[in-house]
Amino acid sequence: MNEDLQIGEQIEQNRPFAIEVAERVRRLPPYLFAQINRLMYQKRRAGDDVIDLGMGNPGDPPQDAVIEKLAEAARDPRNHGYAPAQGVLSLRREVAARYLSHYGVRLDPEREIAVCLGSKEGFSHLCLALVGPGETAIVPTPSYPAHLYAVALAAANAILLEVADPERFLANVDYTCRHIVPIPKLLIVNFPHNPTTTVVAPEFYVEVVRLAKKYGFMVVSDLAYADVVFDDYQAPSFLAAPGAIDVGVELTTMSKGYNMAGWRIGFAAGNPEVLRALLTIKGYYDYGMFRPIQIAAIVALRQTEAAVQAQAKIYGRRRDVLCDGLQRLGWPIERPKATMFLWAKMPEPWADRMNSFEFTMKLLQEGDVVVSPGGGFGISGEGYVRMALVENENRLRQAVRQIGRCLGK
Repeated sequence: MNEDLQIGEQIEQNRPFAIEVAERVRRLPPYLFAQINRLMYQKRRAGDDVIDLGMGNPGDPPQDAVIEKLAEAARDPRNHGYAPAQGVLSLRREVAARYLSHYGVRLDPEREIAVCLGSKEGFSHLCLALVGPGETAIVPTPSYPAHLYAVALAAANAILLEVADPERFLANVDYTCRHIVPIPKLLIVNFPHNPTTTVVAPEFYVEVVRLAKKYGFMVVSDLAYADVVFDDYQAPSFLAAPGAIDVGVELTTMSKGYNMAGWRIGFAAGNPEVLRALLTIKGYYDYGMFRPIQIAAIVALRQTEAAVQAQAKIYGRRRDVLCDGLQRLGWPIERPKATMFLWAKMPEPWADRMNSFEFTMKLLQEGDVVVSPGGGFGISGEGYVRMALVENENRLRQAVRQIGRCLGK
């Protein structure tokens, strides 16, 4: 008997342990860009000079004054405890001042602004706070993945509406709300848009507010690329539309214009009830941003506006270098008015021969240039690729030469 027990225990010990992940994780699709990144790293380890235009990861540094303030604040022992979950008040006041100077929007820093760990974190937690099982959000497509999958992780459903034509997008929002029961609870807007670079005029948000009040849905505006604009275009704020603060909130970030992507500094501003819901969720998941980062962000907002405008001009010159080069190759390119991306329709004859992922792999394998396949942003992105303006002008010229050799084959 003892022998049998010992054998049974040994079998139990040798049995593989099964990890059962949650259904919300199983609902997420495989990460499309993983194979591209894996091949890129393999080629670089083999000594190939691969130019990465795939990810919108700013390569330029923040201003020296911002870095120096971070170091100074980190040396102060008083700054190493928990910071306020909503963010330090002085930083929220600076955000309010910038909204007033840029958009003419008056915000109460006590009630109508919260600091987030990047706009993506703020958006994801907003979805948890606002929608749940059986509820629906309207999401623009092609979709920045976080916009779609944060809704899925909140166990809600997404209705995808094409975004290339803003007027048609609004008409489809109206049609959807008239014909779907229950009416969608949340509308997500993202202009300037990632990945398509579509932009809107202020009147667009006036209509968004009108529809929100007519049908009773809330609005979340992702204004991540407001600082990266070209050719005298100015990206409007959703909150500048009359009545916008009644129906929703807006997310902004210091990642792009301020070159502080890795610092993870974003802001949610707008309706105080929505912000209370966001802060309730955040209170269970995190407790405030490292105070020295917030102090450095205050300096960035106060002192480096000229540098933000100069950075937009740098992106504008990169846009022109890449567009001019690709056009010389016979690639029809529409110049974006904003964002740090080109959204480019695949050229002939490749568009007839392969999908966007296969085309992306061809550019990587044969041209040593990484781009993002449009199909990775949804079915409506198929036939396009996205190129990030994160390399300097000389590297972009080199990328064009390598693409030309690749497609010339």
